Amino acid sequence: MRIYLPATLPALERLLSTGEVGQPPVRGFAVTPALREGYSSGDLEELEYIALLHAARASLRLLHDDPRAPRRRVVLAVEIPPEAVVGNASFDDPAMVEVKTAVSLRHVMSGHVDEPEAGLEIAAAATALPAADDGDDDAQFTVDSAEGHELLWYATQELRYLSY
Repeated sequence: MRIYLPATLPALERLLSTGEVGQPPVRGFAVTPALREGYSSGDLEELEYIALLHAARASLRLLHDDPRAPRRRVVLAVEIPPEAVVGNASFDDPAMVEVKTAVSLRHVMSGHVDEPEAGLEIAAAATALPAADDGDDDAQFTVDSAEGHELLWYATQELRYLSY
């Protein structure tokens, strides 16, 4: 099952040095029944893109919580056996799941990372995120603008060349 895990560049560096994402449960995003239900049309690829966007928003939250992390969203696409995944979807997060087992580097299929030039907008969005959550329209516009940046795709073997 394809799961999208939110991360940061320091978390990616830890994964590359230790070989593990972190201790289970690991929160991620996937094509869940709740996500399918929310979108009456769209094939699997389109629904996976939506799950990736949910993970990118969660990465933005990680950046808000770690002001020292470089201002680039990171999403790791991993393949996990379905029996190791528990649906945790809600109305607000229809793509949310938890991985019950350890996630290692061998599970990572690709990485999706902002280009460095997106840093200023990503920084502004990370700062604005709490106000956007509280309903501030200007802050929401800032977050939405940053989310307009497409994440760049990296093969697993290329991830070690990302620097910050």
